[in-house]
Amino acid sequence: MNGSIAVTGYSGPKVRSDCEIILELRSEGEIVIDLTSKVKVLYGEAIKNLIAEVLEFFGLKHAFVKVNDSGALPFVIAARLESAVKQLVNTDLEYLPGMLKENWYSTVRDRFRFTRLYLPGNTPGLMINAGLHSADGIILDLEDSVAPERKSEARILVRNALRQINFYGAERMVRINQGEWGLEDLNYVIPHNVNLVLIPKCESVGDIKAVEKEIYRIKKEHKLKNNVFLMPIIESALGIENSFEIAQSSKNIVAIAIGLEDYTTDLGVSRTIEGNESFYARTRLVVAARAAGIQPIDSVFPDVADIEALKQNVKISKSLGFEGMGCIHPGQIQVIKKGFAPDEAEISKSKEIIIAFETGKLNGLGVVVLGSKMIDLPIVRRAQKIVSLAVSLGLLSESWMNDI
Repeated sequence: MNGSIAVTGYSGPKVRSDCEIILELRSEGEIVIDLTSKVKVLYGEAIKNLIAEVLEFFGLKHAFVKVNDSGALPFVIAARLESAVKQLVNTDLEYLPGMLKENWYSTVRDRFRFTRLYLPGNTPGLMINAGLHSADGIILDLEDSVAPERKSEARILVRNALRQINFYGAERMVRINQGEWGLEDLNYVIPHNVNLVLIPKCESVGDIKAVEKEIYRIKKEHKLKNNVFLMPIIESALGIENSFEIAQSSKNIVAIAIGLEDYTTDLGVSRTIEGNESFYARTRLVVAARAAGIQPIDSVFPDVADIEALKQNVKISKSLGFEGMGCIHPGQIQVIKKGFAPDEAEISKSKEIIIAFETGKLNGLGVVVLGSKMIDLPIVRRAQKIVSLAVSLGLLSESWMNDI
């Protein structure tokens, strides 16, 4: 911003589905809009009408607006212009685009969270078709992926995205910032049917309670009844040591994740593909999650080009007890989903255990033996969980026992 001039958004040869807006407020004269756009012939008048409507909404009558458009959708243009207005004018007004009817859905505690795709909260080109990649959750990120000087405009863009982007049933997630910035972020996401809030760099129960208190206030103010689940991200040695207390600190926590980039930095070591340096932290977090009755979620895998290493990482992650991982590229989604899903051998063995157990019950047996191994209740429960998961993923028929 320079005096009465504000600049928001992005333009350039590699930018898509975004726009740069330069807004200059004037003391007199009419609204002047200078539009540069490849779609000007088709949509130029619609873009100008939207800009005029937003300015009128904020009570601005004298302004010059320069728009460098790279195919931005209306909700993006409106977000960029609102951000520019709020750099220059002190106002609590919000220009809200309509809410897609497809976005009025809720999620449940124990849904699959094998994959959650991180998307930078200030890059609309990566958001628009994200739901088509079939991730279990889509994370609009307001924290590490957004430059500090751009966080205010990212909030408005994420708010509009929650209202206008079809997530195709993926869990609608937002990663907020730390501390007071994060609490302020909540005002831009809670009223717009976010399903889950990720709390980064969480180190204590106090971090959870502060977020919960603000969510409660916002829901009360807006008369909201929807559940907002929480997923703390543990990213430091102190967070790992407090992971169980954090995991059980709220009924709204459904999962707890580990962030290995910041964790290894905190330890002063390098992150490796083998992961020996984080073995203690990962197992500690899994145990904490299981003890608290929530899902343990592993960190993202940073090398998007090395699919074989990703497969190996997923295999290790699953063996440690994790139930999912973060993704930073759509190409990782199906690899991770397949890795965490039960394989044919697991499904077959679990079916044998359940059949042997049910047969034993019918014959009045208190102890069941399969091969040379005794089958006790914990083993049966694990088998039932694997079979139930296989049925839910479409890997096994619901009537599988009748098909035998």
